[in-house]
Amino acid sequence: MGHSGMSMSGMDASNSTCKLDMTWNWNVVDAYFLSESWHIKNNAMMAASCIGTSLLVVCLEFLRRVSHEYDALLLRQFQRQLRAQQAALAVAIPTNCCDGPDTTFAVQHAIFRATALQQLVRAVIHGVTLGLAYIIMLLIMYFNGYIFISVILGAVLGKFLCDWMVVRIPYGGPESREEKGNSLAAVGPTGCCA
Repeated sequence: MGHSGMSMSGMDASNSTCKLDMTWNWNVVDAYFLSESWHIKNNAMMAASCIGTSLLVVCLEFLRRVSHEYDALLLRQFQRQLRAQQAALAVAIPTNCCDGPDTTFAVQHAIFRATALQQLVRAVIHGVTLGLAYIIMLLIMYFNGYIFISVILGAVLGKFLCDWMVVRIPYGGPESREEKGNSLAAVGPTGCCA
């Protein structure tokens, strides 16, 4: 079944046809992507499409970073509230001179649950990210080599700009009990397709 060179009706008055090639191709003029209105008529339009595709992938990486940073912000806010509550509790619990608190508590866990608004923001960011990822996937499915290379370059640029690696490594001086168990704490990486 040959899909190469299918023409699309209603393109324009010049009767040019769009090339729909379902195999790997390097089509430039008369290629199209996603809709009849995205019809490549010259090299400049293809260059603009490649740049736009790369920027879409950079935006995808940015949205992944925004999602991660928003989750980290919510967690930091909760930890601040928890520390304030612990400080208030420490003041309320009487202590002996040398023995510490009168009672010994087992390990306790605080559970953070996002509010409805916070969860809505998280869901919207996720939905926009997923939609953009599907648009990029559809662009790749045209099997155009230039678009494929543009997606790869956009991913490289997006990773460089939006996912700078920062790692907190404790050294020297006294370490807290938490840091002894976890000597490397990565800050800010985004997972692929997460």
